[in-house]
Amino acid sequence: MSNNIVKKYDAIDGLRVIACFGVILVHMRSNGGYVLNSHAVTVIDLCKSMLNLFFIVSAFGMCCGYYRKILDNKIDLTSFYKKRFIRVLPFFAILVLIDVLMKPTMAKIYEGFADITLMFGFTSKRLSVIGVGWFLGLIFIFYMIFPFFCVLIENKRRAWIVFVLACAWHFVAATYFKLDISNILFSGVFFVVGGLIYLYREQIEKINRWIMLGIVVVSIVACVMSNRNYWVSIIMLSAMVMYAISVNNKFTVLDNKVFKFIAGISMEIYLSHMVIFRVVEKLGLTHKFGNGALQYAITTILVLAGSIMFAFILKKVIEIVGNYISKKFSKKESVA
Repeated sequence: MSNNIVKKYDAIDGLRVIACFGVILVHMRSNGGYVLNSHAVTVIDLCKSMLNLFFIVSAFGMCCGYYRKILDNKIDLTSFYKKRFIRVLPFFAILVLIDVLMKPTMAKIYEGFADITLMFGFTSKRLSVIGVGWFLGLIFIFYMIFPFFCVLIENKRRAWIVFVLACAWHFVAATYFKLDISNILFSGVFFVVGGLIYLYREQIEKINRWIMLGIVVVSIVACVMSNRNYWVSIIMLSAMVMYAISVNNKFTVLDNKVFKFIAGISMEIYLSHMVIFRVVEKLGLTHKFGNGALQYAITTILVLAGSIMFAFILKKVIEIVGNYISKKFSKKESVA
């Protein structure tokens, strides 16, 4: 297969959905304070690793679309960065505005400014305005350094060296600099893993999908037994992405219309789910039926449904307004 051909791996959409839902499951339990049995807690604790799955999938997806173009100097960087801003800024800016207006303070105004510039990932402070937005700040740093990232992993040998350095940086960042997941040096290893998987994608496609599924199951068990050991979780998440590649164009639960739809707004769902949770909380529905598993399930379903509807409607409105403004500007330019 030619390196210049951009191939789409539809099953990756399923992983985006799993990652998004997994994070929401974790946040619903931690913010609602629900009392669950040990088995449910084990599953939810495992979902804490799903945010890292987003990083791997993001790096892999970016490489599928732009890696070869960047190395071959066949991409307009202005268009590349413009697309990144347009993709995330309007939706995120509206959420930030809602958060600031709900309880305006000078601190929130400062943080709102940092959020809207999308540069807050360079700060060492976790922002309270759209608290889950730290993820977007980290992702946007990755977007900004992506051309350099492509150069770093230009070949497999160099990519493995970068992986070793990224692992070392994670250790140093965690033990000496006391950084956390929101820092690119702490979490960089997952982006490098996504790049490595991209470089080996053709070999991975040839692996029998049932063998790959077996590896996923074993790695999940190992991750649970090791109490989500960081390095074991990397193996588990890598195996999940490799499985999604190995089943490409074959029937799998990861590749269906529902998952494809949700994957298309997964970033928006993630960014808005805590806003929807606060709405559900204000309506008194987060503890209507107690503090146990039933209420946890009800809250999660309400937040999921609300987030999906909110993300879809707001994104559609933004697209309509954006198209209208674009047409207006086009007409003015043609008249001039």
